Amino acid sequence: MMRALLYNICVAVVAAVGFVSCGGERDYSSWANLPQEGWIFTDTVSLLPVDTSLTDNDSLVNGAIKVALRHGNSYRYSNLWLELTYHTDNRRTVRDTLNIRLADVYGRWLGSGFGASYQQEVTVKPEGVIDVTRPVAMRHIMRVDTLRGIEQVGIEVIR
Repeated sequence: MMRALLYNICVAVVAAVGFVSCGGERDYSSWANLPQEGWIFTDTVSLLPVDTSLTDNDSLVNGAIKVALRHGNSYRYSNLWLELTYHTDNRRTVRDTLNIRLADVYGRWLGSGFGASYQQEVTVKPEGVIDVTRPVAMRHIMRVDTLRGIEQVGIEVIR
């Protein structure tokens, strides 16, 4: 009972802070759940940062482009190599290779979180142009066929 009350209070505070801090500009994000049995090397995750059914979408957005992921304690490595492909102005395609550090040299997770799940974000471009109405492709390029322990991957575009 007390735990539910504390949870509800925390949700209300986070929502209130979110509404107060909104400056009229909309941020874009999309997340994908990965299979519990693992992320296969050949499986590309396709994310659409914006809901294309909305009528007030901008196609090109200027802002910080970030990749975020959630992983559990069962993840066996201290980093994650990703290949990220997205579209910019003039239908230009950009492909970036990212090395995301998840743990320090002592094996302590660097991301935020508690319990058995941690979240890590990395800025791909502090200021970039991205077409949010076209899919962003992401795949792991680790030296294993099936990568276990990564729970979710996401893309965020912050104006």
